Amino acid sequence: MKQLFSIFLVFILILSLSACKGSEPAPLPEVEEAVEEDTIEEAEEPEIEEELEEEPEEEDVPEEDEVEEPIEEEVPDTTKGMVLETSKIDVSTLDNTASGWGFGGPRDEANRPTPALNAQEKYGKLGVDFIIPTEEKVIYLTFDEGYENGYTAQILDTLKEKDVKAVFFITKPYAESEPELVRRMIDEGHVVGNHSVHHPADGLPAHDIDYQTHEVMDLHDYVKENFDYDMCLFRYPAGMFSEQSLAVVQNCGYRSVFWSFAHSDWDPDNQPDPAASLTKLMDNLHPGAIYLLHAVSATNTQILGSFIDEAKNAGYTFGYYTDTL
Repeated sequence: MKQLFSIFLVFILILSLSACKGSEPAPLPEVEEAVEEDTIEEAEEPEIEEELEEEPEEEDVPEEDEVEEPIEEEVPDTTKGMVLETSKIDVSTLDNTASGWGFGGPRDEANRPTPALNAQEKYGKLGVDFIIPTEEKVIYLTFDEGYENGYTAQILDTLKEKDVKAVFFITKPYAESEPELVRRMIDEGHVVGNHSVHHPADGLPAHDIDYQTHEVMDLHDYVKENFDYDMCLFRYPAGMFSEQSLAVVQNCGYRSVFWSFAHSDWDPDNQPDPAASLTKLMDNLHPGAIYLLHAVSATNTQILGSFIDEAKNAGYTFGYYTDTL
């Protein structure tokens, strides 16, 4: 019985399986998910052409110079004088005929005295100035100091007030007797020049070469020893010179300085009228002028400030002599 019952269960199971195969269940209806499309379409952003604003062309603006610290120019120490480099000349063969130098004579279109121009051309190679060759309206003031007559301090005061430098040609007796004035000349920036030891009235050419050399170098050495100052400009006593004496002075390391203007001012007891003298000084203005004035003159002392002012008003400047060397 158990065996028949088992067979019956197997038969029923087979029928059930067959029925399942014949009638497959209908597929479930596909549920389409309604995918709601966004009704709001993304607005296409209009292509905005970025108008590139044209940048204004940069003007060529010059670049500002870099601010540089000003370079201080080295100011030469005028309180020590100057040493000139001069070539040595054989003086033994040179003419020693004396010539006197005065002033005056005809003038060129620039009011320059032609004798000074001619002398400059003739003797210039021997280290000498009768006039400074220039077309600039510049004047060089020089004072001769053979002895002190009480006016030099006032002259220095005026020059300081007017900011003008001059050359003071001194003798050895002057340097020995007036050291304070010489020191003041140096300290205030003026040039101290050599006017010989004894100021021989007959001039250097009347003496031999050794005497001439001592007249220059004995004073030079005295000033160097007592003032620590090197002189380099020489003025001839009485304006007397020769070709040989010019060479002697050059061999001593000096430049000879004459003048292109002077007037009768050297006699303290016979002084010219101040007004007439001022007119004469103004009438003789010329480019490159070397003015010789004597410091013993009361007239020169009185009119110096007015002359400087009027000359400046006429367009002239006052030069520093060693700038010409």
